[in-house]
Amino acid sequence: MAWHEDLLVGFDLETTGTDPHQARIVTAAVTEVKSGEPVRHRAWLADPGVPIPAETTAIHGVSTQRAAAEGRPAPEVVAEVADAVRGHWARGVPVVVYNAPFDLTLLDEELKRYALPPLVPAGASPGPVVDPLVLDRALDRFRRGKRTLQAACQVYGVALDGAHDAGVDALAAVRVARALALRFPELAEADLADLQSRQAGWYAAWAEDFAAWLRKKGATDTAVDTAWPLRASAPVAG
Repeated sequence: MAWHEDLLVGFDLETTGTDPHQARIVTAAVTEVKSGEPVRHRAWLADPGVPIPAETTAIHGVSTQRAAAEGRPAPEVVAEVADAVRGHWARGVPVVVYNAPFDLTLLDEELKRYALPPLVPAGASPGPVVDPLVLDRALDRFRRGKRTLQAACQVYGVALDGAHDAGVDALAAVRVARALALRFPELAEADLADLQSRQAGWYAAWAEDFAAWLRKKGATDTAVDTAWPLRASAPVAG
């Protein structure tokens, strides 16, 4: 059975900010999907312990006050989310994450923040991971326009009602991944180990091209991380 026809798991986070090394988890979702339809869904609301900026609340709808009143302690949520992701990996189930280096790195940083075991043991590799953003960039390289999840849903005919809800986005990411596999036979026919390796290479190539573009624009000191699907921790100041 091709990977896209088997069980897939969507994973998404909504957070306090855009830096995966600094932002905190506000909501999380892990959704098991079979034949494009959800068969099991888990969702979390955390109290991140820090204020949620108003501009971020405007995106995902969760305020500092709501998170404090209704959210569970962040360490508990972080541990449970990580256990859910690891559990699927242990069974060889692909975890679909749109822009995986953001969500997986942020989750790993949260684990370290609360002195919990890392997302991946030392010497091990994360995965299997399917990242529809990486696949879309590589397989439809010259398409103009945005590469957001919302844009990808429009391109691949996936309904997206309520974007920036973690559960909605997790399911949509899986459906985009399936649509990509149906559109590109070479993707559908790849085995997961090969697909993992290809995605890492495609992401690195994109990151290097993006860094070159930034340098042409004058941003000579801008560094672009080429690691996928999980970045190393940011250096500790001092």
